[in-house]
Amino acid sequence: MPNFDFPDLPSQFRQILGQCRELYISSGELCVREFPDLVPKTGTGFVQLMDDLHRALVVKVFVTVCEADRRWSANEKFLGEVLLFHLWSEWLKDDQLKTALQEMADKASSLKWYALVRPFDQIVPLRERVGELETIVTRLANIVARADGPLKPKEAARVKLIQDELQRHLRQIPIDEPTQHEGEREARIEAVEKILRDTKKLPEITYGTTKAQTSQQETLPGRNKVAISEEIAQPKESQKSPEEQLQDALADLDQLIGLENIKEEVRTLTNFLKIQKQREQAGLPASNLSLHMVFGGNPGTGKTTVARIVGKIFGAMGILKKGHLVETDRSGLVAEYAGQTGPKTNQRIDEALDGVLFIDEAYTLIAASGEDPFGHEAVQTLLKRMEDDRERLVVILAGYPVEMSILLHSNPGLSSRFSRNLEFVDYTALELSQIFGLMCNKNRYSLEPLTRAKVIVGFEYLYAHRTRFFGNGRTARNLFEQSIRLMANRIVGIAELTVEQLSTLEPGDIEFEGVPVEIFAELTEDGPLRFHISCPECSHGKDVPTKFLGRSVRCPKCEHNFSAEWGSLVSPTKEDSGVEPAAS
Repeated sequence: MPNFDFPDLPSQFRQILGQCRELYISSGELCVREFPDLVPKTGTGFVQLMDDLHRALVVKVFVTVCEADRRWSANEKFLGEVLLFHLWSEWLKDDQLKTALQEMADKASSLKWYALVRPFDQIVPLRERVGELETIVTRLANIVARADGPLKPKEAARVKLIQDELQRHLRQIPIDEPTQHEGEREARIEAVEKILRDTKKLPEITYGTTKAQTSQQETLPGRNKVAISEEIAQPKESQKSPEEQLQDALADLDQLIGLENIKEEVRTLTNFLKIQKQREQAGLPASNLSLHMVFGGNPGTGKTTVARIVGKIFGAMGILKKGHLVETDRSGLVAEYAGQTGPKTNQRIDEALDGVLFIDEAYTLIAASGEDPFGHEAVQTLLKRMEDDRERLVVILAGYPVEMSILLHSNPGLSSRFSRNLEFVDYTALELSQIFGLMCNKNRYSLEPLTRAKVIVGFEYLYAHRTRFFGNGRTARNLFEQSIRLMANRIVGIAELTVEQLSTLEPGDIEFEGVPVEIFAELTEDGPLRFHISCPECSHGKDVPTKFLGRSVRCPKCEHNFSAEWGSLVSPTKEDSGVEPAAS
């Protein structure tokens, strides 16, 4: 009989297995729903492929840790029983369980780590989920390693091996290099083809003599009892009414951190379009309004995210039949040889019909010298199609603000059609801290006051010294991914690891590239640093010391209790903050 030091360990194990499955399936759904061009050959079957990879991954992690001491304890066998139920929705006992566990151990060695995580490295939209993937795998490995109590050296080495494999294969999101959407698109399709090949090579693992063995769903991964239904794989938006889809899109907009001017612009446009639609229904003349836009802003300021939301809004309102987003750049429109640019541009526009064509770094379409016949041909083709397909196409040009302004002023055809210019400003240090905090909350990491203070101070320095190549949201994401890797390396050797240690980021886990260490010299809970927080109820603001960050406090003005998650760094002051901890 199993005897766990922590009785809830099996339930935690099962919960994390579920989180891993949800991550892979939702990632497959994301590609099918919002990036259909990534999976042109597989369609909804790509969701099943992702589920197959998740099955292989959890088996690989489990066996890698259990095989550390060359024997399986009663506790590890029980976790294996839980794992098999997760895979097949059937509890196995006695000889069936023994056979299945042996099959897993034999086959797991042929599973290649990179093949199991390849989608999160090579499919760009999924690279934003790398931190979530690493969190799940690290927690899964630690639970298995501690099935028999305190961590042993051999098991610690296996957990470290898994962490090193993930760090070796999963890259950070580039900060300041060009997006190159067309190159990314080709890489995505190639990645999908490799994923297909990887999945076909995954070893089959049969089990026992149960009824499932005589069915066509007897193997792991993929051909098993838990299949992905077509309903799950289909876009969930199609199951909702247009009004529900519109409200969801607007909710997605509201949930974005910062970008207040953008939110106001998009909501104003949405309200205008609603009124125009009502006027048409009432038999009144409607105003003709160009929906083409220019998004000016530095990298990582949310331009692509907002463009995707705008497409969803237009789709829900019936302005566009689909509302999907097609991303491209110069390389997706301009060819290398005479006579090829027109057809290439038309092909990309055809893909975007009934949706939004998002052209990143649009200023590169025409060379600064003006001697760029291919670029001019692409622009002229685009302008003609915008007129011919004005009821079926919305075009959004994006890029650095100054370069975009030069482009529009140098081409009357573009400037006359793109009258709506949205400015995406850099995120403030407070907003970057909030983005970092959202990632921590999503992945169930807790932050001590000193950790929060270090995040704020680091972002304050980066923001104050930023250039036009400032990474913005990508900087916050890369900091989060680096932090959980440092935490994993810190705790891997702790023998008696608690759940709290497994989910707490400490100040040492926060490392800012390019920030001098002396910037953090005054970081102590009772030090001179102060952070300005505001009451969400009455907007009353106060400056508080580090120890208040992340704690529940009471506003001295309206007595509203709220959590002081983040604040803006202010000059040291000796005045009392006037804010009290909230009553527990």
